[in-house]
Amino acid sequence: MLDQFILAGASEGLALGNLLFVLVAFLLLMLLLKKFAWGPVTKMMDDRAQKVANDLDTAQTQREQAEQLATARKEQLAAARQQANQIVSDAKDAGKKQGAQLIADAQADSKALKERTAAQIEQDRNEAMTLVKNDVADLSVTIAQKIIQKELNLSDQKALIDAYIDGLGESK
Repeated sequence: MLDQFILAGASEGLALGNLLFVLVAFLLLMLLLKKFAWGPVTKMMDDRAQKVANDLDTAQTQREQAEQLATARKEQLAAARQQANQIVSDAKDAGKKQGAQLIADAQADSKALKERTAAQIEQDRNEAMTLVKNDVADLSVTIAQKIIQKELNLSDQKALIDAYIDGLGESK
């Protein structure tokens, strides 16, 4: 039994020695891990977290800039549409004004042409009447000379014929 106790005590000593060795090796391994692995790993994780945060901030900033650019483009597009509509409206107004001016000019030209034509007709009529009077006077004198076979005073004949023609013009 003593053998067994010695063996048990020896196995307990051996187990306790192993336990202490494993414990010291584990602590030493933990210290080495902390110094050489944990620090760089946590630094790498912190750097990665910082990079992700920066990327998120950059993405947020770029999204805000894109929204601002989109808003600015929408405003510019709206302004361009408004300007185009204004140009079209101005062109329509100018076209209407020009059309009205052309019509007014054509009417004025037509009226002036009518007035000139009426004046020319009146002048031509007066000239024709004068010519007819003269022709009638000459013809009347010629007829009267042939009928009477004597020559009348020219001024008396002319006065007689003018009175006769005036009488014809008034009877119309």
